[in-house]
Amino acid sequence: MDMRRIVAVLAEEAEQQIQDQVWQVAPSESALALEAEAGLLDAVGPPDVQEALPRMKRLEHLRETLAVLAISLARTHGRLAWFLSGALNALEPVLSWRALPADRGGTFGTVLPSPDEYTEAEDAVRRLQDVLAQIGRVSP
Repeated sequence: MDMRRIVAVLAEEAEQQIQDQVWQVAPSESALALEAEAGLLDAVGPPDVQEALPRMKRLEHLRETLAVLAISLARTHGRLAWFLSGALNALEPVLSWRALPADRGGTFGTVLPSPDEYTEAEDAVRRLQDVLAQIGRVSP
């Protein structure tokens, strides 16, 4: 399953839990979700902007999204933490990516991602941005 699909499943589950009132979003969760969304927006911009960047910059931006999600995860518990954990797991392949060729020696298991893989990861981040914005707008 690709990153976009995993994030779509997470998003559907979060939206359903909120709609069914299984997840009663607390004000602190709303605030943290909006903070995380802002961090993701700072890291990954619109497709035309991201695709114009060199691969190294695109990878830097994707790694920044992992940092934003990890810091947010560290600051919460319960359903929002579970959601953020799932988001981090979905984007986990980014951790094994590199932007530089390996002239000599090993690469510690890293791989050069294709342009489509960058796009897939960036699309997944944009979907996460949307869901975090929705979570942030939930009124208790």
